[in-house]
Amino acid sequence: MAKLLYAFSCSIDGFIAGPGGDMSWLTPHLHPDPEVDALIPRIGALLVGRRTYDGDDPHRGGPGEGQAFGGGWEGPQFVLTHRAAAPAPGVTFAGDLASAVSAAKAAAGEKYVNVLGAEVARQCLEAGVLDEVLALPVPVFLGDGVRMFDRPGGGTVELERLRPNWYRVIR
Repeated sequence: MAKLLYAFSCSIDGFIAGPGGDMSWLTPHLHPDPEVDALIPRIGALLVGRRTYDGDDPHRGGPGEGQAFGGGWEGPQFVLTHRAAAPAPGVTFAGDLASAVSAAKAAAGEKYVNVLGAEVARQCLEAGVLDEVLALPVPVFLGDGVRMFDRPGGGTVELERLRPNWYRVIR
């Protein structure tokens, strides 16, 4: 059965996006990465937050603009949202986490459901459905923006290291 993986690039100070969701900070750091290249074929579906879906694109102006992983991945996307959205090919909009996770896992089969968006990742963790985390640090301090994980008042979450930068969520 599919596992939910929160895989993300982040600044050394823990931001996945700059202020207002700006992803332009990441553009100069996009280059072939063996770990990402090995992960992409293991992704069967995306579970995406609405702000991430509507957000900035680090591939803007390039050949992969508007495509997952800059065009390196194709497949079903499930967007968690409470706002109406225009239909898009390969994209399913879901109003609640449980149905979005269930549909994404069914679509992914034996592969990963890659979670995109800090808020969706937090919701998955709190619901007990997030299985693994892959943190890909980028050598830059942003100082402000969207944190990779923000849970004010939340308790400690234990992780088991599987290999460098890759962790299993301990429940």
